[in-house]
Amino acid sequence: MKKIVNIVAIFLVLFLSIFTTEIYAAPISSIDVTTDKETVHPGETITLNVKFGEELGAYTVDVAYDNKILEYVSAEGGTANDNGTRVRVYFFDDTGGSNPRNTMSVTFRAKADLTTSNPTDLSVTAEGLANPDASVSYDDITVPIDKSIIAEPVYVDYSIALSYTGDIIANEEKDMKLTISSTMGKNYEHTRIIGEATTPSGATAKLLAIDNQSLEHDIIQSGWGDASGDPIGGKDVVKELAVRGLFSEAGDYSITLKLIDRDNSDAEIASKTFQISVKEKATVTPPEENPSEENQTGNETTENNNGQNNNTNMNETQTKEEPETLPQTGNTIYLSVIGIISILIASYIILRKKD
Repeated sequence: MKKIVNIVAIFLVLFLSIFTTEIYAAPISSIDVTTDKETVHPGETITLNVKFGEELGAYTVDVAYDNKILEYVSAEGGTANDNGTRVRVYFFDDTGGSNPRNTMSVTFRAKADLTTSNPTDLSVTAEGLANPDASVSYDDITVPIDKSIIAEPVYVDYSIALSYTGDIIANEEKDMKLTISSTMGKNYEHTRIIGEATTPSGATAKLLAIDNQSLEHDIIQSGWGDASGDPIGGKDVVKELAVRGLFSEAGDYSITLKLIDRDNSDAEIASKTFQISVKEKATVTPPEENPSEENQTGNETTENNNGQNNNTNMNETQTKEEPETLPQTGNTIYLSVIGIISILIASYIILRKKD
């Protein structure tokens, strides 16, 4: 009896050894993970494809994702379950091997509120891999297979504007405004503004600005911004800088302003050239004398004076004529008064004599 038990045990060990060897001895030949695009924009979908190197009758595949950037849409190739950060796709061929699969996919959508570039990974692991008749199981894929993608908005190129009002006069500072803007600007960590000038022969051009330390910089000579660069980017980004233009001579100038990326060997991000016309300072000169006008004025004055003199002469004549009559009236009155007084005196003397 003991001998029979030993023989059964030996056969059982051999059977288990053979079965174990058939089930677990084979790693899967290959697994290829791809996406239909490398960059996805807000609201767009991106599909992760998994291609197995074998026909499989069973598998469980997990795809991990960043739910701050992506949201799950759908899966193909099995029953899917999404827990918010991981999509699990389970497949089992219940026909006994007549409907195996060697591919599966998961589709995600980039979130609509993205305003910056977001590099992220889709990480794939798998277990329960078996051939169509389940006679062979393949090794689990425990080390994640990462597929890198970028989720970012549709960027709008930066625009550069140099604005001012009125004329620009030689050797007079002109207030200007330099503006760099974009409705959706790509993010750069270290940027600077530089300038170039083409001037009339012998002339100079300056674009002066004062920094937070009250230091003045000429953008054309030394550029603007920290030596290592300043950040820019985002939705409706606007960067304004008050500058003063100074041009030594009248004439036509060409000013080119550039936004450069310090992290990429000063690569040009945006550029704009401005044509500027500088005028001479206007000189104020007294009006020239016009002899003919003076003569006309003199004649008019003479005529007026003559007119006035005529009026004056007429008044004087009238005045002279009036005294010729007035003395007669006045003398008559005086004579009458004297006559009356004389009569009175004579009467008084006669009366005194009678007394």
